[in-house]
Amino acid sequence: MEQELQSVSKFYDVVIEFITNYSFQILGALIIFTIGIFVSKYVYKILDNILKTKIDETLSGFVANFVRILIIVMMGVLALGKLGISIGPFVAALGALSLTAGLALQGSVANFAAGVVLVATKPFKIGDTITVHDVYGEVEDIKLAYTVLRNEDQEQITIPNKYMIGDILVNSFERRIVEGSVGIAYDSDAQNAIDVIKKVISSCSEISDEQEPIIGIEKFAESSIDIGYRYWVPTKSFFKTQYDVNLKIFEALREADIAIPFPQREVTIISK
Repeated sequence: MEQELQSVSKFYDVVIEFITNYSFQILGALIIFTIGIFVSKYVYKILDNILKTKIDETLSGFVANFVRILIIVMMGVLALGKLGISIGPFVAALGALSLTAGLALQGSVANFAAGVVLVATKPFKIGDTITVHDVYGEVEDIKLAYTVLRNEDQEQITIPNKYMIGDILVNSFERRIVEGSVGIAYDSDAQNAIDVIKKVISSCSEISDEQEPIIGIEKFAESSIDIGYRYWVPTKSFFKTQYDVNLKIFEALREADIAIPFPQREVTIISK
């Protein structure tokens, strides 16, 4: 029992001695770290408000948050120094940890770096239609790590931002172009067929009035004259409009007595 009391008494003496010798250092460290937290929040608000008016909102929040964390880390290092703790091993360990994390998360880091470039250069914006890696869709959201697209089937497509940089990216803004063709017989009036197709396309409300449709002879095939046509439609109704227009063109050509021929071959039989 006496031994236990002595142990408690020694522990009490050690605690009292520690508080007596290091109380001011502990208090100073807490004050430094608390000030750092308040200063970081204040700097974050100021930077965020200033940068929002000059650069993109997403990028401004990222920069302001990075500065806030940097201030907290610096004040934490100062607080450790106030306690008399050597920060050399801590910095070395932090560097090794950062290197390991960087190697493990290099894909994510590349996505974040690409996101910063996208936000800064703005090759597209929300609402534009882009095609990248044979995938297309309307831009729904732009994050620092990825970009979200949505296609006509209401499928959500998430593309890592590293695929947006250094690759071919097509931006057709809010519309996509439809390309089609129909073959007519060689003895049909090509100009009349072009006029019929132009009338059908101009009657469709979904087709853009800003970009004039292009209609003309695409090529001379073996069994037909191919009339090609190109027009712009909203991304979210690309296939629906294309299929509707094709049906209307087919019906209009039939009403105008313009033949759509099937492939033909002329066979000559030579008897001995």
